[in-house]
Amino acid sequence: MVGRQVLVLCNLGSNPSPAAIMNKTILVTGSTGFIGFHLIKVLLERGDQVVGIDNFNPYNYEPQLKEDRNKILEEYPGYKLYRGDINDLELVQKVFQENKIDKVCHLAALAGVRLSVEQPHLYNQTNLIGFGNVIDEAKKAEVENFVYASSSSVYGDLEKEKSEVSDNTDFPVSLYAATKKANEVVAHSYHHLFRLNCTGLRFFTVYGPYGRPDMALAIFTKGILEDQPITVFNHGKMVRDFTYVDDIVSGVVASLDKNYPFEIFNLGCGETIELLDFIKEIEKATGKKAQMNMMPIQAGDVLKSYADIEKSRKMLGYEPQTTVKEGVPKFVSWYRKYYNI
Repeated sequence: MVGRQVLVLCNLGSNPSPAAIMNKTILVTGSTGFIGFHLIKVLLERGDQVVGIDNFNPYNYEPQLKEDRNKILEEYPGYKLYRGDINDLELVQKVFQENKIDKVCHLAALAGVRLSVEQPHLYNQTNLIGFGNVIDEAKKAEVENFVYASSSSVYGDLEKEKSEVSDNTDFPVSLYAATKKANEVVAHSYHHLFRLNCTGLRFFTVYGPYGRPDMALAIFTKGILEDQPITVFNHGKMVRDFTYVDDIVSGVVASLDKNYPFEIFNLGCGETIELLDFIKEIEKATGKKAQMNMMPIQAGDVLKSYADIEKSRKMLGYEPQTTVKEGVPKFVSWYRKYYNI
């Protein structure tokens, strides 16, 4: 999705003091998105100022959920929103001109492997040109740190058990993955040419309250609660490293604070679950059985995602806390309340 931008500024050095970390002005792109919303709450509650950019794009799902997330953020005095598109270079320039941005967390993008197959031009526009607009203005503003969202999809269909940051990512199997790989390459160029501190974060299947309605957990929960069949691709024979949003945010915050010159990290749970077992956890949380419509694998999907998070542990102090057995009930509880089911 276009327009989710968060900029966070931190002092240079891999181990800044707590006083040096907080009270920064952070630009977050995709500020009303799922991860952006949770991240900004944490940043505001610890004392940072946050500038958000979001265009409330209806592409993946109806924007009402984004409006509701934003309404919560608007309650914080340290939050300032720009409604607009990162593809609009003049808007991005305006944001940097009107605010002294210390750090940036770039989350805005069009998400989704399957939709990228159907609408490749939209993904090229937002995920490539939009990314270029933000990182170039961040360079001109001499921000302390530029953190951006990559994706586990860059690994493609690796046959090894776990995906390590050092693995070859030259063979993405979806256009979405290709755009994220391109972001990593561009960020490396900006670091090499302009000494811009850049950290890329490869997210692994993020879920949790206020999660996207177009993701598997929300789709399955809705179908099960409404006694409607759910479509299960590859007959459920897929394995995912589902990662609770609070754990993802802890890794993002640590990345913003560390100010590494150039790094890429995996942010996952470090554990996997087969899709059919994941559905069983939803059944337990809802108290209802799923009606499953088994289908073949979709173009662009991978059979397995499994994060090696040892580098993140060592360099970010990253340690996931929430298992699927704990996280799925939290999501279902939120879902019932939010949608009044």
